[in-house]
Amino acid sequence: MKKPTKSFEIALSAIACAIAAGFLMLGTINPFLLATGYLVAEFAIMIPLAKDFLWGSGLCYLAAGLLALPLGLWKIVPYAVFFGLHPIVNYLQRKYVKNFALGAVCEAAKTVWFVFAMWLSYFVLKTMAGFSFPESIEKYFYLILFLGGTLFFAAFDFMIFRCQRSADLAVRRIGR
Repeated sequence: MKKPTKSFEIALSAIACAIAAGFLMLGTINPFLLATGYLVAEFAIMIPLAKDFLWGSGLCYLAAGLLALPLGLWKIVPYAVFFGLHPIVNYLQRKYVKNFALGAVCEAAKTVWFVFAMWLSYFVLKTMAGFSFPESIEKYFYLILFLGGTLFFAAFDFMIFRCQRSADLAVRRIGR
């Protein structure tokens, strides 16, 4: 199989960027679709990674965030600090980490990163974007964040690895 050309990398990354930016913009306009926008943008960044285009996915992450920035300045923070970078970090982990102990350290570091990113997102969305959270969440926020966030991230990260495998299989069919 011949090596893909740079124009193919740019085209695939541009398509992924358009999907990511479109869903981020849709999420910033409609608060009910905000979490969906983050997840679809994360899935879109997996598309260039399926062909091992690390630079393309990095540029896709940056461009999607910059394109969605004017519509929702503070609503883009969760994407910028976690959801956009997570597939890239998973790709690097899958490619370079073969030792079980080092893999466990990577998972622990990603869990701390996730919890910090969710704390920062909560703070920014509440103070800067004007989101209001229910009283029960406000009362038990740190318990929900640290305990629930840690447990949620373990399942979430496992599922994102599975989604990357599905993206790899789907994009492999593209003939370049």
